[in-house]
Amino acid sequence: MPGGLPAITMARAGDPLIDWIAKIHPTTEWTISVCTGALMLGAAGVLNGIPATTHWYSHTELADYGALAKDERVVESGKVITAAGVSAGIDMSLVLAERIFGRAFAEKMQLDMEYDPKPPFNAGHPRSAPSSVVAELRSLFDSALKRD
Repeated sequence: MPGGLPAITMARAGDPLIDWIAKIHPTTEWTISVCTGALMLGAAGVLNGIPATTHWYSHTELADYGALAKDERVVESGKVITAAGVSAGIDMSLVLAERIFGRAFAEKMQLDMEYDPKPPFNAGHPRSAPSSVVAELRSLFDSALKRD
């Protein structure tokens, strides 16, 4: 399940896709989400009582859906795998590739992507970003979602 602002508003509004997720989940081999897509899984009841992650801005809301919100990049719970922000989706794809095809395949996949992150700034998470940056981004999200 992809994330982004639409995933938040769809989860809150009870979009018809929520019912489809709840219906299809028992038949999936894997149920996965990236970023705020976890809120869609949460709204569908998929994450009730299990550990999961999402974008840092939405951890509290994820817990409101019954998930055990974790501040981690990738969280696995049986066939459910959730990833934090969008860049954590790459980590999750490698984890999933390993589960399906084995470590050697996942390592080849990582090399093929040349995934060797060295971010230019130490601002990729609220615990490391300057507090002013966190506050400004939180305010932008609040405004976009009309949330206090």
